[in-house]
Amino acid sequence: MPVIIARMSELRDKATQAVQRLRAAGHQAYWVGGCVRDIVMGREPADYDIATSATPPDVLKLYPNAITVGAQFGVVRVPSGISGGADIEIATFRSDHGTLDGRHPREVRYAQTPQEDVSRRDFTVNGLLYDPEKSEVLDFVGGQADIRAGVIRTIGEPALRFREDYLRLLRAVRFAARFGYLVEAKTWEALKAARHGIAQVSAERVRDELLKMLTEGAARRAFEILDGSGLLELVLPDVAKMKGVQQPPEFHPEGDVWVHTLMMLEKLERPTPTLALGALLHDVGKPPTFQIADRIRFNEHAEVGAVMAEAISQRLRLSNRDTERVVALVRHHLRFKDAPKMKASTFKRFISMDGFDEHLELHRLDCLASHGDLTNYDFVKEQMEKLPPEEVRPPRLLTGDHLKAMGYAPGPQMGKILAALEEAQLEGTVKTEEAARAFVEREFPRAGAARSPRN
Repeated sequence: MPVIIARMSELRDKATQAVQRLRAAGHQAYWVGGCVRDIVMGREPADYDIATSATPPDVLKLYPNAITVGAQFGVVRVPSGISGGADIEIATFRSDHGTLDGRHPREVRYAQTPQEDVSRRDFTVNGLLYDPEKSEVLDFVGGQADIRAGVIRTIGEPALRFREDYLRLLRAVRFAARFGYLVEAKTWEALKAARHGIAQVSAERVRDELLKMLTEGAARRAFEILDGSGLLELVLPDVAKMKGVQQPPEFHPEGDVWVHTLMMLEKLERPTPTLALGALLHDVGKPPTFQIADRIRFNEHAEVGAVMAEAISQRLRLSNRDTERVVALVRHHLRFKDAPKMKASTFKRFISMDGFDEHLELHRLDCLASHGDLTNYDFVKEQMEKLPPEEVRPPRLLTGDHLKAMGYAPGPQMGKILAALEEAQLEGTVKTEEAARAFVEREFPRAGAARSPRN
């Protein structure tokens, strides 16, 4: 923690120096946006944005090593030079005029005053400016009052703000959840009315907002607001279908699949994105597999859910690695109930799965959000503590080269031999190279070799 605090303090100093440097060159400059909001809320900003009258060429003269990341919007990124620290974004005062597609302004003009610049921003809490030399907040939009009142409100006409960029629909939800705020009434009505515009936003931008909702510490509230706004069924229709799907009360006294999922989201504590998505989607296969037989059942819902989770992950443009992890979390989330009955080899392979810590945590959350029985969780934890790493992932005793030297020909048979030998190692019946050779010769006699009869 001291390292992080020192890094943040150093970043703040760099952002102050950037303002001073711009002003020394004859330009107006202020901190703007989320960093100012955080300062007013008493939080330490994680990054800093600067609004200035300087144009990108002006900024590049002062910072030749800066990167132009949005030339058409007047945005330049200045490396902070701090290990693990965010870059500082410097943006020219601008005013946007209209919209082409609910995402990109029809025309961007540089503005002359900070008042004009903040008037085109999204929400009042994000429309504050800060003078680091005077330690003074400049508020032209009523952002400080809305922070005190705990309100998310658009700057200006809500319908217009959302039409300018439909991603703001999700941002309003996220900020309300993250800070425990209410969405102001006119903003809320405009948000619901504009919800279908979310279809114009790229999957990548939607994904990023959803992942922030899931990992910023207020996931349950975020998804409750998403649901209430009508956005949930548009961005995650398979999740919306969980609502009203009843579960057997002997295993799920908490209620339907949606309630169970919300309870799991509530218990997430700054999770990885993949664990958070695993929690959200682990029961996504229940609605299509719901049936009533002797009781309510969801046969094969983990496998069905894994297929659905893969499709959802691909739709959100997750990386291949993250997609594989989310799919595995969904596919294997029921296996913990079988852990006490697993063969030693099966159990060792189970706990050797990539990212098993996330599998284990998902199981814990699943139990706590339903029956509350952590017996299988505790069993797995205890066994993991007892098993030395060399037993969980034993070194290979024989290789293909060894088998060739023993007279076995390359081919599918060799793969079967190595797999059987690995199984014997995991079961603990073969522990040395000598025992491995004896095992192979006994179980896989070469052509023409006599095989001892087995009793």
